[in-house]
Amino acid sequence: MYAAAPATKKSSAGKTAGRAIREIVETLVLAALIFFGVRLLVLNFKVDGQSMLPNLVNNELLLVNRNAYGEIDLNKWLNKVPGVDRDGTWVIHRFAPPERGDVIVFNPPNGDTKPYIKRVIATAGETVTFKDDKVWVDGVELPEPYIHRKTDCEGQYCNVTVPDNYVFVLGDNRTASSDSRAFGPVPIDSIIGKAIVTYWPADEIGLVPHHDYPDVP
Repeated sequence: MYAAAPATKKSSAGKTAGRAIREIVETLVLAALIFFGVRLLVLNFKVDGQSMLPNLVNNELLLVNRNAYGEIDLNKWLNKVPGVDRDGTWVIHRFAPPERGDVIVFNPPNGDTKPYIKRVIATAGETVTFKDDKVWVDGVELPEPYIHRKTDCEGQYCNVTVPDNYVFVLGDNRTASSDSRAFGPVPIDSIIGKAIVTYWPADEIGLVPHHDYPDVP
């Protein structure tokens, strides 16, 4: 009867090992779910170049909210109802559409495969012009205390009315930025997301510097 003791000990060890393996698997699955869940909400982005100086520096690492400008076409869903046949689109934003001052990451319309990061200067229906080394929106000078360089413009996009579903973007470092002055307004559906947080380098950790323009309609 004493010979059964080792078997009980072995069985107990097996249960402990099985429990440990199950906990490891559960932890890995949970970690994977959290990782992919976070990836659905935010993306990592690395600033490449000098176009957003002095506010964002080369190699700075950011978190980008990829759902900031998410749209829902209500007509698309209403048309699933039997007997409903609505033409066109009825788009609403889950949060808010792009606003002047937002720093966005987007796929540029100039064919470059690398995403750009710029600041929204004007939205649909607004007219952007350049005069006296400044930016003007609908005839009002845009106050831009966040830039250190003059703003000049040459070419076909120096007097533009922004079409529906587009935004006009500029880099903060105006003398070293390829932006809407070169390739025109940017389609909203090409926007990857809104830059929200800097997490590297350590001395730059904090919210990405967006800007409000209370004196501009």
